[in-house]
Amino acid sequence: MEKFTLELLFHIIGIGSASGLIYKDNSIFIIGDNSGFLYEYAIPTQTLQQHEIIENASANIIKSEKPDFEAITHFGDNLYVFGSGSTQKRNSMVEINTAAKEIRTNDLADLYSVMQSFAEIKPEDFNIEGAIYTGEEWYLFNRGNGESAKNVMFTIQGKNLINEFNILSNSYKLPKIKGVRSSFTDAVALDGKIYFLATAEDTKSTYHDGEILGSFIGCIDTKTMKIDFTKKISDTQKFEGITVYQNTADKIEFLLCEDNDTEVLEANIYKLSIPKGK
Repeated sequence: MEKFTLELLFHIIGIGSASGLIYKDNSIFIIGDNSGFLYEYAIPTQTLQQHEIIENASANIIKSEKPDFEAITHFGDNLYVFGSGSTQKRNSMVEINTAAKEIRTNDLADLYSVMQSFAEIKPEDFNIEGAIYTGEEWYLFNRGNGESAKNVMFTIQGKNLINEFNILSNSYKLPKIKGVRSSFTDAVALDGKIYFLATAEDTKSTYHDGEILGSFIGCIDTKTMKIDFTKKISDTQKFEGITVYQNTADKIEFLLCEDNDTEVLEANIYKLSIPKGK
């Protein structure tokens, strides 16, 4: 790949531990892994709204109790927010209709259990951190930051995610930094490709954080399910969310959010520009 550019675009006060984002209708919808809110940042006015998506929502839920919302995707007027599944309290998927302002919560415990069995992932190594919905297929990404280091992309088809679904899975070996293998942190689909983020974090646990060694962007071809490229984009940052910002003839611009792993309610949104092609 030719040279990329990475620049800080927005510094937003009021959001902590940002773990996923969606750019839609000139607004950025953001989730935090220790928060019970969906945040809506209007770019033209630079104003922030927060929407409760769980009961008694808080911006800083203690680690043992948090729903651990790590992935967000959208299709049409609907946003879908996924818990990581890394503990029994983290199995919810919240569906938000932005037009009708309706919220529905689904329990994905059965789906997550079948995914673990299908891909031979131990419960303690299961950690969903990325989601894509095309209107026909779901792609869910297991972050391989557990002991077994299983980076898995699940393809899920069927009428719903509760009791009528079929599962396929593909495992990937992602690049290492200082001997530590990187692991999926988010993904987005564009033009028959899946662009993903991966971070190398020096930990063997899906629960406990470790030293951040750097982050990559990569690309998977959905026809072959093989990785086209990976490129390191930071030596120090833990990028956990990616969304398409602009798509032109010669380049793609993504928005990225950074998880600061603290209780400080500040979020940095970056713009990553990459040339089209390798």
